[in-house]
Amino acid sequence: MSNEWWRGCVVYQVYIRSYCDANGDGVGDLRGVISKLDYIASLGVEVIWITPFFKSPMKDFGYDVSDYRAVDPLFGGTQDFKDLLDRAHALGLKVLIDQVWAHTSDQHRWFRNSRQSRDSHMADWYVWADPREDGTPPNNWIGQFGGPAWTWDARREQYYLHHFLPSQPNLNYHNPDVRQEIKNTASYWLDMGVDGFRLDVAHTYMCDKELRSNPQRNADEPWPSDIPHSHPLGHQKRIYSVDTEANISLIEEIRAHVNQWEDRCLLAEVGGDDPEKEATTYVKTDKRFNMAYCFGLIGSSMARDDIVNTVEKVENLVEDGWMCWSIGNHDIKRVISRVSPHYRDKKGLARYLMALGLSLRGSFCIYQGEELGLPQAELGFEDLVDPYDIALYPEHVGRDGCRTPIPWMKTAPNAGFSNTTDKTWLPIPTEHVGLAVDRQEKDKASTLNAYRQFIAWRKTSPAMRYGDFRFLDSEGDVIAFLREQGDEKILCVFNTSDKEERWAYEGETSFDAFKEINHNIDVQGHNISLKPYGYGFFRV
Repeated sequence: MSNEWWRGCVVYQVYIRSYCDANGDGVGDLRGVISKLDYIASLGVEVIWITPFFKSPMKDFGYDVSDYRAVDPLFGGTQDFKDLLDRAHALGLKVLIDQVWAHTSDQHRWFRNSRQSRDSHMADWYVWADPREDGTPPNNWIGQFGGPAWTWDARREQYYLHHFLPSQPNLNYHNPDVRQEIKNTASYWLDMGVDGFRLDVAHTYMCDKELRSNPQRNADEPWPSDIPHSHPLGHQKRIYSVDTEANISLIEEIRAHVNQWEDRCLLAEVGGDDPEKEATTYVKTDKRFNMAYCFGLIGSSMARDDIVNTVEKVENLVEDGWMCWSIGNHDIKRVISRVSPHYRDKKGLARYLMALGLSLRGSFCIYQGEELGLPQAELGFEDLVDPYDIALYPEHVGRDGCRTPIPWMKTAPNAGFSNTTDKTWLPIPTEHVGLAVDRQEKDKASTLNAYRQFIAWRKTSPAMRYGDFRFLDSEGDVIAFLREQGDEKILCVFNTSDKEERWAYEGETSFDAFKEINHNIDVQGHNISLKPYGYGFFRV
């Protein structure tokens, strides 16, 4: 596995704006991340993924890049990142950086050139189209932020495509010059020493060259997991706007380029109408992405059927590919508030979610704050800064509430996140302060120490890191499965509900519990009683 370090690893996502503010301006930065790398390493994770820190107008908080090779002064400078890379590597941590290659900012020099005229040097570096005869956009595609996915530009007298904000125009990957420039960008960071990339919205790289309209979704067809039910985009089947067949050839071209550097990794975010199917397609064969994650669990309430259906579908499709599971990130309501929001034992719930995610076949990504059991921050409309939350308010409020700053010290100003006397970029909720790192460090029974203990145990088990996966028969709200590698076989049992459940193991052999990592279970022979959100691991 030496050249496949990503297989079975645990990734820790750092949302840089909210991790640690070293210069006192109320926004997290690279020096702040450096100051917390020892903490990250202490969790036992092998990899960190850092969200965009590149030059940007920040209309989408860094996911609108205006220069792929420049560090935005808000976060520091190039030397700060090099220092971060050196320190992380000294601690044994691999570093993935977020690359937003589907679109740029409208302030990027490429787009400023492209929009000057239809004859400019970069005229077709973006997706431009003439209006229909009645002046309306060329097709019916809807953007992720609501409204048409097209914006009119008077200079060219054409529309340009943007799957997200109008200030995020989509690159045209049908143009080989664009593909080459993106590969040049990859080379710049790989030469600097990064261990790979997390690739934002990789399913949106290439649209249909003919720009055909999407068909309507029938009422009996499943709603896509990456779209809120309050969003009109779900009424379309996105067969022409995203996840096109051309995407596969582009992915393979990018992978072939990255393969010129040894031991690098590509982790892709994949959405779309059938994200589990697309994600597994994007990792099949050894010519595409190393790993991908999708929204089947991230976008769900984690009910039993959500878990079983998503995992079973991936297991049936993934073949020789490899998934990176996640139950939360910076784009969705925090998981502990999505699952049984009225359940009172939040610490027990956090432990259950941890154990379940880290037990699935694949790698696993922890979103910062999950190791503390942070719930969703309840923010008022006046506190919102995210254009997506604002556009869909009040039916969808999720991104700002999961992005609030990390509480480091219970009694320090701004919970130790920042020493600014002004307000931080998002408020730090009072309920988070009581879950601060310094308080949990001292509590052996804390969520933080449960994560450390479980990750350390997982590293000792080839079956849990790399092994095969097989569901066992179960009823009610119980999930049971086996992880197997060589002679090692581990039985994993979970109660996915807030009521007590029972399950009987029908195997012929005896089994022994790993007492130090089980939670809320009682065992009598082969009969297992699981209290709400209880779980058990057994060597069989």
